Amino acid sequence: MSYQQLPPTVRNRRPAVAGAPLWCDAHDHGLTGDGVTNDQPALAALVDRLGDGYVADGRARVIYCPPGIYSVRDAGTVWRSGVSLIGAGPAATRFVLSNEGNRADPTPLAFWTTVQHGASRDRHIADCTFADFEIDGSGVAMAEYNYLAKGLGLQYVVRGVFRNLYIHHTAATGLGCDFLQDSIIDGVMVVGCGRLDNGEEMGGAGIGVGIGGWGTVERLTIANCTTLGNGTNGIFLELQKAHWPPPRGYRIVGCHSQGNRFGISDWGADGLIVTACTMTGNLEAGFDISANGTAGVAGRGGLLTDCVIDGNLADGVSVGNTPGPYTVRGNRISGNGQYGYHEHNLGRGYQDPAMDIVIESNEFWGNGLDGIRIDRAMTDSVLLNNRIRNNGRQCGGACTGGGETVRYSDRKLVDRAADWPHDGHRGKVLRVGQRVAVVAANTGSELSLAPVRPDGCTSWSGDTPLPGTPYELPAAPPIRAGIAINATFDATTIRGNRVWDNHDERTQTHGLWVTDRGSWVDCRVEDNDFAGNAAAATRLDTPPLGGRWDRNHGDEDWD
Repeated sequence: MSYQQLPPTVRNRRPAVAGAPLWCDAHDHGLTGDGVTNDQPALAALVDRLGDGYVADGRARVIYCPPGIYSVRDAGTVWRSGVSLIGAGPAATRFVLSNEGNRADPTPLAFWTTVQHGASRDRHIADCTFADFEIDGSGVAMAEYNYLAKGLGLQYVVRGVFRNLYIHHTAATGLGCDFLQDSIIDGVMVVGCGRLDNGEEMGGAGIGVGIGGWGTVERLTIANCTTLGNGTNGIFLELQKAHWPPPRGYRIVGCHSQGNRFGISDWGADGLIVTACTMTGNLEAGFDISANGTAGVAGRGGLLTDCVIDGNLADGVSVGNTPGPYTVRGNRISGNGQYGYHEHNLGRGYQDPAMDIVIESNEFWGNGLDGIRIDRAMTDSVLLNNRIRNNGRQCGGACTGGGETVRYSDRKLVDRAADWPHDGHRGKVLRVGQRVAVVAANTGSELSLAPVRPDGCTSWSGDTPLPGTPYELPAAPPIRAGIAINATFDATTIRGNRVWDNHDERTQTHGLWVTDRGSWVDCRVEDNDFAGNAAAATRLDTPPLGGRWDRNHGDEDWD
């Protein structure tokens, strides 16, 4: 076969340049993996050598690190295009980050950033895979928080692959890579990252992806990842500049996010797809759409489908300051400490009514307060075919206690004299003198308390109280509805919902409640079943104006 007859992929393949092998064993190039030697200088030199080879011949290289503990101290490695880092598997190949010799350096394993290295669309890195190893960031300490103290911190990456990684206890975000095009994050486990983030700093997440640098479409899939006990978000997408258009092309599929401050957050994407994920036990919300990110722009046009959003300390789904649209469909939203779905104004970002929000075919049950709570103006939205039952579990009355029956630990209060309703105080703030803690769950005589921060060892804002110290719990709100409208809610359709309480002791007081601050004009309320709640089918502190009202079971209770 002549040269001209070769297929293009073969015809254009140039031989590897001398001194830059396509595959190399790290032990043959100065890295020891003995846990004592600082392997960072050898790693940096090898990355530069192979990166130069990629520039010369266009052929990607692989660094294989056999089982061992690779100490990376006092400096991060500036990464290069065409260089992949592969281990023998998490726990077998382990990179231990530390900066005891240079506390000013945040020491990520690998980084390539706009500020430090001039990364941009024209100066991106490409064809890099990071797979099958562990990053331990527990050895990095800094006098002040630095968002660069990540495990991996790359910006402007094309055809990047992050697979089968275990990243834990970094000072900032574990996997914090921005502007990823034609890339995948798959099977990454991130635990206890953002440990120096106080909750108010940039980053501090498990997996954090800055978006918008490539324009209106950025193609990234995050799949099969687990994020546990990270300082801010388990997984988040964040638009980086307010003047950039929110990009499309993001999917989060089959991930588990637990015990973070927020589970999964959309802070500025357009059309984010989140499906088949579990978001449980997060300290503020399971799924969060808000303008809390750097650009002050909330996500829009997204799809949240077929997820389990359960046992989060505050809201299951928290929606703040999105212009809409958004679709929440086919999810189980249960056992959250406050609201199942909460539309509210966070004081930042878009201030006009949210439009075209669709809440369809979800299961809302066992949430502490209202199943669906509207505290921000909405227009042209749809509540369709939801099953909303047995909410208002935060039904326990105000109570106090102290004395010889009361004992405290870092995560519990036990009062042998108490007789509380099961989970009747979930989501409440417990006060013991000047100290506070939040109730995650309770039995008849024991309060289980949420950690004061993700991955924290105590639930208290101060020292653990001494035995017998008096405590107090506030009363429950008297009205806890399936659907509560506490803002302008105009031109909206509420159709085909079943809203009821089937417990022997009902805690969901009303199927539908419109407060005196609520407003609904030209709404369509049809074919709903509001019968079977503790107090009444509906409570209308503000009467409707216009619209249609037809075939609603239980409307004999309507005022």
